[in-house]
Amino acid sequence: MSKSAAAQPITVEWGKEQVVVSDVARELPDASKVDDRAKVVRAGMASGPASLPEDAWHAVSRASINPELVAMQLRRSAESDGSLLLEEHVDGATLCSVHTRVWLTELFPGIQPRTGQNALDEDDPQVIGVAEDGRPQAILRYRYRDRAHLRKHIWQTVEGTLTLNSYEESILARRVTRALIVHPAVFEFEAEGEEPVHALVARDGITRLASAWKILAGPGATQARAAELAVETLTAEREQPPNEPPKSRSQRWALSREQRRGALREEFGRESAGEVPSLRAIQIAQTYAVPAHIAVGAKAHHTGLLPAADVFDDALRSILASVHVEFKPWDAAAQNLEVATRALKLVVQTRAREWGMEELLGEVYALAVGRRGESDTPAVFQDARIPGTPLWRAVYLLHVLTRPRLLDELRGRAKEIKNERRMTIKGYAGLLGPVVDKPWRGQKKSVVKQALKAWGNGGVLSKDVLSEGWIPVPADDFTSLVTPALNGDDDARCTLALAGGTALIADKLITSNVGSALSVRREPGKVPFRADANIVVAGLAREGNELGLWTLALAAQRFRADRLPRNAGSRQEFGLPGGDDAGAGYQHVAVDLEAPDRIRRVEGTEVPLLTWDVVYASDEARALKAVRDAQPAAPVLWPSPPPGEPGVQGEPEPEPGTGPAQEEADDRPVGQRIADQRQSLGRSLDQAQGALAKLAELDQGRSQPLFTDRDEWAGLRESAIHVLKKLEDFRPPMEEDEEAEADGDA
Repeated sequence: MSKSAAAQPITVEWGKEQVVVSDVARELPDASKVDDRAKVVRAGMASGPASLPEDAWHAVSRASINPELVAMQLRRSAESDGSLLLEEHVDGATLCSVHTRVWLTELFPGIQPRTGQNALDEDDPQVIGVAEDGRPQAILRYRYRDRAHLRKHIWQTVEGTLTLNSYEESILARRVTRALIVHPAVFEFEAEGEEPVHALVARDGITRLASAWKILAGPGATQARAAELAVETLTAEREQPPNEPPKSRSQRWALSREQRRGALREEFGRESAGEVPSLRAIQIAQTYAVPAHIAVGAKAHHTGLLPAADVFDDALRSILASVHVEFKPWDAAAQNLEVATRALKLVVQTRAREWGMEELLGEVYALAVGRRGESDTPAVFQDARIPGTPLWRAVYLLHVLTRPRLLDELRGRAKEIKNERRMTIKGYAGLLGPVVDKPWRGQKKSVVKQALKAWGNGGVLSKDVLSEGWIPVPADDFTSLVTPALNGDDDARCTLALAGGTALIADKLITSNVGSALSVRREPGKVPFRADANIVVAGLAREGNELGLWTLALAAQRFRADRLPRNAGSRQEFGLPGGDDAGAGYQHVAVDLEAPDRIRRVEGTEVPLLTWDVVYASDEARALKAVRDAQPAAPVLWPSPPPGEPGVQGEPEPEPGTGPAQEEADDRPVGQRIADQRQSLGRSLDQAQGALAKLAELDQGRSQPLFTDRDEWAGLRESAIHVLKKLEDFRPPMEEDEEAEADGDA
């Protein structure tokens, strides 16, 4: 057993903070013995409540600090029919776990629900349940493309988790005190000849796990460096000695991790030799091991309707959701994505066969969770006419998930998962938002928060869209649907509602009712009247509303999933220079019903669409009444187009080794390259501040202006504003009150 230092606390410097370490071990636990690990395997294979294959038991035994204690929990008492396993009961199943302490270096991070609603650089692995002789097993198969995919996914999970939150100061002071929820997994690889690997995966407590790696990396380490350390340690492979019997990849990886623990133990011995352990000794001691509940068995109830292979994953997700939806919440988008996809999976497993829709809904589920991409939309819905684009994926997903019978079933399941008494249409729309916007969420991340609020405000779920009997009309050009829609074709009209409404929400031109600012004048960021998002969409798609239908059609036709339009950001709102992200002139346009192409122009220049125009087009009579009531004599005037925006100055020549060819050759995770570029940006801004300080110093006592060339000064100012607005586009998520204050300052 490890001994603790005297009760005297130790104060250490951690970055810019001082951390009081209340308790730190002066000895680390020794490596476990082979005989003790073998006891775990034998006890596990003989245990009635437990259900794992032998390779998984080896993973459990390797990870445990005290395998003999795990074996004792697994053994059934000779006097009773019970065991020492922890039991958690959920709908349809009982989950059995052992409680123990495990080596940090044996825990792989699982799929992170907190980032599940985000567009990821590396796709999550495919997760597949396991059953043996009709009985569920407490293990999951994680299928990756190859080992590089696994390494990149680990890096992305650790780095992305630390970006959202970190407990490093708390763990440094007191270690990890709350148990992680862990289960065995087998990592499979699609690449030919790749041997699978058995290991333990953390499903709850990933933030604690990532924070421990951050502490081990050091006080000055970046989130990216902490992720690199985790990848290096977890996936290093010991070479096969020629004089030893062949070992599996699971064993070779495990031996490498064991060697790493031995090196840390030796380093700890040197660093803790004095009267007071060093900071490095404290880092190692506080992260060397963590408490864990390791799931080892899953028993399906007789009333359960799920296939045996899906019981364990569903039980595990039930436990995680009960913690993070009811008690310690993920953010709303993560909750909604989890609830929506889990509800859909349950319906697929329990009702699809009865409805004769098993194959279709199974494919819809794969499309919704991202296992199939938008290019697979025609195959999923068995119609080659459907364009395989992100927006058409949204149209067909929204259509199938809002058919009355399926909608009622999904709302019921979601209500049960969230433990709520009722599920409104607005609530259901909020669940669909993170499912619909998956393909463009990363590219439009600066407005995702507003878009998700608009989905929670009803999204595109108008009464007509929710009605029975209509089907989407595939088309390469959305504007071709306007004429049939005006002639009474409900299929075309509702297709435009889903496509155009989704595009306008994604590009921040339909926002939630709550924050709308009223104005009788056509102004950026204002509306003529307040209305819920789904009411605006319903008005735009109303029978006979030519202005509204053209607004929807042009928005859908111009929609780009890979960037934001100019009129989605704050540049136009605040009169700042700068084009769209790629400088390609992407913007939504106002409608002129007299123009041949229905695009409003002033002096040959397209007039950008404003939120004001969208709300106006949804109910022209109501908008005109609002204008007349406020200004009886004032007509609605279309303004002149904004002055020509100055172009972005040419990009500097790339530094050697950083051009496109180098980017293609760089096999590191995209997130890691982004981290490098953030550091490069910081250095460049530091250099810019240094140059300004030097200019100010040189300017002291001079009578002549510092800048004599007005064009030179204007060019520098324009570049500075461009950088500032780019930074604003990438602003991290903030709390509601902080965001309101920032918007007020703007």
